[in-house]
Amino acid sequence: MTDMNAPAETLSESGSWTPPSSGARHLAAFTDHLLRSGSVDREVTADYSSLWRWSIAQPDAFWRAFASFSGVDVETPPDVAVVPHAMSGADWFPGTTVNYTEQVFRGPPRPGNAVLSVDEDGTTVGTSWQELRRQVSSVAEFLRRSGVGHGDRVAAVLPNRLEAVVGLLAAASVGAVWSVVAPEFGSEAIVSRLRQLDPVVLLVTTGYDYGGVRRDRESVVLEVVGAIPSLREIVWVGPMPSADDARGREWDEIVSEDPPWHTESVPFDHPLWVLFSSGTTGVPKGIVHGHGGVLLEHLKTWTLHADLDPGDRLFVVGSTSWVVWNTLVSGLLRGATIVLLDGNPAYPTLDRVWQVAAEHRVSVLGLGAGYVHASMHAGLPIADTNDLTALRMVQVTGSPLSTDAYTWLRRELGDLWLASVSGGTDVAGIFLGGAPTEPVRPGRLQPPALGVAAAGWDADGRAVVDEPAELVITVPMPSMPLRFWNDEDGSRFHESYFATYPGVWRHGDLVEFAADGSSVIVGRSDSTLNRNGIRLGPADLYRVVEALPEVREALVVGIEDAGDYYMPMFIDVADGVDDGAAVDAVRAAIRASLSPRYVPDDIVPVRTIPHTRTGKKLEVPVKRVLQGVPVDEVVDSGSVDDAAVLGEIRSEISRRRPGWLS
Repeated sequence: MTDMNAPAETLSESGSWTPPSSGARHLAAFTDHLLRSGSVDREVTADYSSLWRWSIAQPDAFWRAFASFSGVDVETPPDVAVVPHAMSGADWFPGTTVNYTEQVFRGPPRPGNAVLSVDEDGTTVGTSWQELRRQVSSVAEFLRRSGVGHGDRVAAVLPNRLEAVVGLLAAASVGAVWSVVAPEFGSEAIVSRLRQLDPVVLLVTTGYDYGGVRRDRESVVLEVVGAIPSLREIVWVGPMPSADDARGREWDEIVSEDPPWHTESVPFDHPLWVLFSSGTTGVPKGIVHGHGGVLLEHLKTWTLHADLDPGDRLFVVGSTSWVVWNTLVSGLLRGATIVLLDGNPAYPTLDRVWQVAAEHRVSVLGLGAGYVHASMHAGLPIADTNDLTALRMVQVTGSPLSTDAYTWLRRELGDLWLASVSGGTDVAGIFLGGAPTEPVRPGRLQPPALGVAAAGWDADGRAVVDEPAELVITVPMPSMPLRFWNDEDGSRFHESYFATYPGVWRHGDLVEFAADGSSVIVGRSDSTLNRNGIRLGPADLYRVVEALPEVREALVVGIEDAGDYYMPMFIDVADGVDDGAAVDAVRAAIRASLSPRYVPDDIVPVRTIPHTRTGKKLEVPVKRVLQGVPVDEVVDSGSVDDAAVLGEIRSEISRRRPGWLS
């Protein structure tokens, strides 16, 4: 791996790229900090590989040093371990108190804007650091007067706008637990997530803009309000509903005050927010992350793995229901200006994201791989039509970025850092990629992040290279979940991550590592759908589709296909119903109840839906068959109720997509 003081190198003919030493200023400053403090021998800082090995071999020393370097005050005595030996039930930095919001505003007042809010029509509103702090303080005071305290839940149904950022920071400042769902979700999907939290306050909007159209959500949000009996206060962002029985207060009234600034100190592992799993196995799991863990992980990501400076402009494209939105907000921890793009990022034209990045002189841009592939397929002349000279890094996530897409984007953008990264909602952070001194090879992720003991394990728990294997993490990370919500005995938490390899985190991705530490994510090893970076469980779709009288049962899978993502749904049509009518009903129901984004690429009537003998649908076997694995290698015919239908599914998809499975 690369010497951290190596001179700059140029782009090779193969498309590989090694950043100049000047591109890793904060990593170099961290290694200087380690040497000055006497924490390490000089050999540890010789190159990235050595530093990474030390960070996972001596996690106590690494995380103490990084906390000190990043200005997070920790109070754990030197003789007390700050990193737990077990991942489950971890107790990080015992005795330390922190507050996420306090860390955002620490230090003297900053000049310029903290937030740039961009609407679909291009209207941009800047919010200064002082104004952001005033609004956060005002909402926090409202929460206190409403009796909201440590551990109470503040929920939101909001788009990617300033109000969501203020809501998160205000909730965190009083020690409440935050959770947000994007307003495009149907009422059932919203309620299945938020009701389990028993929130006492709901911040909600009656509409949002998408694709040039104002989407009226009044009836949906009134259903949500009526379905959550724990609510004491409702705050309407925008006009209140016209219904006579609507209750609550308006946002503009809440943020009109200017109370004294105050945040509540909370234990390091105090819950900060609840993110939701995709709902693969039923009701989405509420993933609880703590203040301190998120602080350290996100500061590490933006400081050491993106070289983000105070005053930089950070633009990450994603909805409030995707974890990348949370990481975007955490750019404020570095003093960066965050750019919020509301609505459809491809409206009014596909190159809208590139236009916003150019107009606002974005330094670091985060994109879903699907958007890059769409830009490539459309042949967008990115650099010819946009001034992107301020851009230093493009971070791509959400799904694997193909070699072709990497090569195309490299050709368009030139010699800058194009980093694919892989992580997850589960840890609100990255596992792989973003190593600022390491080469970027087309179609591959850079080595694991510092402090992340990532490996690919076979079925026997042996680390392997050059073959697909389960992505595992063998040393605790501070942003690993504290627990799942309402999982009192921890059984769901254990089953999700530790049932396969006891004591070792199994993430559910198939990864192929190379000897140089780079890797490729082959796909999901379970049935979670991941369309354009938005993780969704089949259960969310089943709840809608299987409620239709036209459909007896359904099965859906998602498949990575040469950089694209193919999501077919198979339906068992009810007796007496025309296949075409059933397909139309399914498409309309998903569009109305969930989102147009989740309408499958193909809706395929089949003879029956295959199951195990115990009645579980065969999502993973169907996915593997559609990836080209022979049926008899995927299932034991004696363990399923109808193995023949897998062959029929394969044949039908081969007919619809000629040459794909040949």
